Order: sequence, then structure tokens, then C-alpha cells
Amino acid sequence: MTTGAYDNIILSHGSGGALTRSLIEDVFLKAFDNPLLRPLNDQAVLHIEPDAKTGARQRLAFTTDSYVISPIFFPGADIGKLAVCGTINDLAVGGAEALYLSASFIMEEGLPMADLKRVVRSMADTALAAGVRIVTGDTKVVERGKADRLFINTAGIGVLNGHALIPENISPGDAIIVSGTIGDHGVAVMTHRHGIAMDTPVISDCAALNGLVNDMLATGANVKAMRDATRGGVATALNEFAASAGCAMLICEDDIPVKNEVRGACELLGFEPLYLANEGKLVAVVENGHAKTLLESMRTHPLGKDAAIIGFVSTAPKGKVLLETTIGNKRILDMPAGELLPRIC
Repeated sequence: MTTGAYDNIILSHGSGGALTRSLIEDVFLKAFDNPLLRPLNDQAVLHIEPDAKTGARQRLAFTTDSYVISPIFFPGADIGKLAVCGTINDLAVGGAEALYLSASFIMEEGLPMADLKRVVRSMADTALAAGVRIVTGDTKVVERGKADRLFINTAGIGVLNGHALIPENISPGDAIIVSGTIGDHGVAVMTHRHGIAMDTPVISDCAALNGLVNDMLATGANVKAMRDATRGGVATALNEFAASAGCAMLICEDDIPVKNEVRGACELLGFEPLYLANEGKLVAVVENGHAKTLLESMRTHPLGKDAAIIGFVSTAPKGKVLLETTIGNKRILDMPAGELLPRIC
């Protein structure tokens, strides 16, 4: 019996028997079909070619993440697109070219089959557009009330062709760049989750950043480090940079791109945009002399059109992030003490 006979996920879809096989073939293989996945083995055999110039074995980058966002559909994206983009971005900001993904699904009994197919189709479309392949995975079904509809884990493998983009490369004098407006994802999910109507609805910025990163690195600019500003936002990413590099991050509030509707929602609800999650924005630290050239290049890419230099790296206060406010005061941006908005990714 095929999954077409079922409108919802049932426990037998996770039994490992005929219904599991049918689910895999009718839903996942149909969407993700490629030669590496097609055998449906318990593993995928991957071929990593030697470096074309040196013949040396290429260095691999590997990452994994789990996605439990609620609700699973939100303005601009869904849990499936989020899972694919999130893992691609974790590789890209480290300087790696994403090649292969795994995808594992924990489904709650009663999940509508139509919702599952919609999520899977979204993942397939996003992976195809980003030039990566989903080559292996897993499915599990749990009882009603045990998984809040759907959880997804994705892992990714990529090759590192240049130097690793890590905070230890950062030095005083470097420029700090964000790739666009901040807080879009956090506000989009928050307002949708709580039914808050806005004159101009905010759409999640969820996007795969590998194309933008490739363009940035192709400029030859001395990019020191990158981070995708997800949970905890730009402020958290900068605090992590400062702690690892033993430097200070000095940023200017007036230079930080924030949409008016995001700023308005934050003022109404008491949030700081710098701490809100983003799913299609990165923070980069680059040698100061290369910053303007890099910024010009970023602004020619659709995902970097609102990029801005927001500050510079300094020696003090060591390990801290300092914000110069619109009125000229300076204050320290600490790491967030708690969860601003749970189930955001």
C-alpha cells in the first residue's frame, strides 16, 4: 500500500516495514532523487576529487544541526527550507563549499501527509538551487504529542578550498560587515506565531548563503572570519568573535541596517534587533583595506544588496562588544542571558 492511501502519518510509517519503504520511495526518493541516494543503502559513498591544481587530497568540512521551529510554516519559508539553508550556511561561513547533505525526519503520528510532502518539496527545491545534493537520511515516527508535528536533522559535508574562516584570524583594525538587514527572521516567526498583524508583514530572510560567500571570496579580499547570525543574532556572533580573538568589536548603531517594520516591532515588543535570529545573513570580519571593495561586490548580489560596514575591531575592551548609540553613548552588548524566542530554528 502506498502513502497515497494515507492522509496522515501513522505509527506504522516508522516500523521499518512496507509502509516505511513506501514512505521513503513515494515521498523522499521522489523529491530528492539522485544517483547517490537511489540505492537506498544505509550510507552514501561519496567521491571527493583531489585538488585540481596541486593533486592533494582536499580538506573536508562537516556540520550537523537540528530544527524544531514552531510553527513549521512561516512567512517566507518553512522548516524544510530552514534545515537545508542552515546547514549549507554553517559550511559556507567557514569557507567550505557545500556538496552533500543528509536529512533525518522525526514525524509525529497524525502529521498530514500533504504537509510532509510540502516540506520535502521545499527542501528539494532549495538544495537544487544551492547546488547541493541530499544523499542519505532517516525517518522515525513517534506517538501523538511527542514531537510537535515534525523535527528535522540535517548534516552537511563540504570541501575547504582556501584558508579556514575562523575568529583566530581576526586582528585590531579589521572591518566588520553584515550582509543585510537584521532581525527579519525573528520578527517574521514571532509575529506569525502570536498572530500579530502588521501593516507591512515581515518575511523571513531564510536563504542559502553559499553563492554570496563564493562571490565574496572570489574578490580576493582578505576575509578573516564569518558567522551566520542565527540564534542570538549579530550581537552573539560578535561576542563569540571577540572572545575567541581576544579583541573588542566596536559597532555603530546608525550603520546597522534594520527594516522600519522590524524596528517598529522591536520597539513595540521590547526586543533588540541585534539579538534577533537571522537565517539568511552573515557577519564578516575583513582586512580594513579590502572592506570597501568587498562591500561593493556584495551589493551586486541579491543577498548582499543591503550589506553595510557596521564597525571595526579594536584592542579594548578585550573580549567585549561595544555599541555606539544614535545619541552618541556607548554601551556593552553582552551575550544574551536567556532564550529570547524559543523554537526559532
